Amino acid sequence: MPEVHIAATTRSELGKGAARRERRAGRVPAVLYGHGTPPQHLSLPGHDVLLALRTANVLIRLDGLNGSSPLALPKAVQRDAINGDVEHVDLILVRQGEKVTVEIPLNVVGEIAPGGMLDQQLVQVSIEAEATHIPPGIDINVSGMEVGTTVTAGDLPLPVGASLAVDSDLLVLHVIAAPTAAQMEAEIGEGVAAGPPGEPARAAEAPAPAAERPAE
Repeated sequence: MPEVHIAATTRSELGKGAARRERRAGRVPAVLYGHGTPPQHLSLPGHDVLLALRTANVLIRLDGLNGSSPLALPKAVQRDAINGDVEHVDLILVRQGEKVTVEIPLNVVGEIAPGGMLDQQLVQVSIEAEATHIPPGIDINVSGMEVGTTVTAGDLPLPVGASLAVDSDLLVLHVIAAPTAAQMEAEIGEGVAAGPPGEPARAAEAPAPAAERPAE
């Protein structure tokens, strides 16, 4: 995975007020830690951070920190609940050759055999890989898979040097029989008979005898 260079400066002012001033200035407060070093409070350009975080597990080269350019991975990202703006980033130091545990996305490609329906249980999986060789994702080719086919974590095509950080028997996806039109209609009918959530199901009521019906 290529590195993204971001110019970083250290922050001397801490606290919520200082953080708000950083954001108003178009910058993002951040903390860099790891390898037993004291946490460093940083200020990063907001636009550059937003672009970098579009890539999962992006490697960030922090330029301009006292003459050094440490390499870091985003560990935690806080965003505004309304507009999605990045409000704070926790970064962890990494080194060349060092292995880290990360979550990477699983991408399904291809079409299963007719008559089946894909049931995907996991959209990402935890792996251990070198910090400078984290794959952007893993493709799962489901072309022609028949009903009853399953894919577990142990079946995933991991890149060289990477290993699973989860149980190999963990179900990733399987192909189940697609429901027939009659089955779908029956399910819809059961939902109507059940009534609104929280209310007991009611049997369909027969029409009242003609003598008992109110005059129209």
